[in-house]
Amino acid sequence: MTYSIVARDKGTGELGVAVQSHYFQVGPVVPWALAGVGAVATQSMVNISFGPLGIDYMRAGYTAEQALKALLAGDSKPESRQVALVDASGNVAVHTGDKCIPAAGHRTGEGFSCQANLMEKETVWDAMHDAYLAAEGPLAERMLAALDAAEAEGGDIRGKQSAAMLVVTGMPTGRSWEDRLIDLRVEDAEDPLLELRRLLRIKRAYMAMDDAERAAEQEDVATAATRMQDALALAPEMTEIQFWAGYGLAQNGLVDAACELIAKAVAGDRRWIETLHRLVAVDQLSPELARDLEARLTSRTSRL
Repeated sequence: MTYSIVARDKGTGELGVAVQSHYFQVGPVVPWALAGVGAVATQSMVNISFGPLGIDYMRAGYTAEQALKALLAGDSKPESRQVALVDASGNVAVHTGDKCIPAAGHRTGEGFSCQANLMEKETVWDAMHDAYLAAEGPLAERMLAALDAAEAEGGDIRGKQSAAMLVVTGMPTGRSWEDRLIDLRVEDAEDPLLELRRLLRIKRAYMAMDDAERAAEQEDVATAATRMQDALALAPEMTEIQFWAGYGLAQNGLVDAACELIAKAVAGDRRWIETLHRLVAVDQLSPELARDLEARLTSRTSRL
């Protein structure tokens, strides 16, 4: 009783699944993906094994269509299942059984499939298809546009409860934990898609911060500064980002600018000053710099 999209980004090779449902914790059930292999959405009278088994079939060399046939052949109630697969080459296969609760259906496009069941209207999957094609930007944002379109068409006839998104890289390293670029779950919310969009924005901010740290390690100061500014702009409410951005500036000798950022975190919780001492204890910050920062921060906050 769900709507979802599985997709492969032609430019990056990224694979992803995004889903919304009136169902508690849809994230552990519907979306499955493995970099360099494929993605699966399994739903309706869900057979959860279709997710991991579909991935295993594609990892063994099956195309999406071959994997789908194998899944359905081994199932006792294929007429009640809805499942969609996309493989690493962009081949798509989807099944909506004739016993899925209406309105139920699907529509495919190049490298993606939109599917839904127990919807208010039969126009949901077409709206998802069109919205995905019209959207711009990274794969995650385009899949989210498809979910928004489904909800705008009435969505799940029962309402809404949970949502999830999974995106894996198109350049697999063989380390699945590193290849999982985005893994977001809204377990129970009044407006799951609104919350999923917020989480995606924050995830993008942390991804920008990670880029900044890598650039700094390579002594690419300009890129590090740009990506850290991106992180701060994306999630200005995140004190964690403010603190670590300030920490990075301080390590590069920009103590005044560092204090501007760290002070925002300290204003909300003075334990961030103690965090500076903890960094000294593990040789991540010099005692002299920590004392300088603390003195400046204390002076600043005492004037507030």
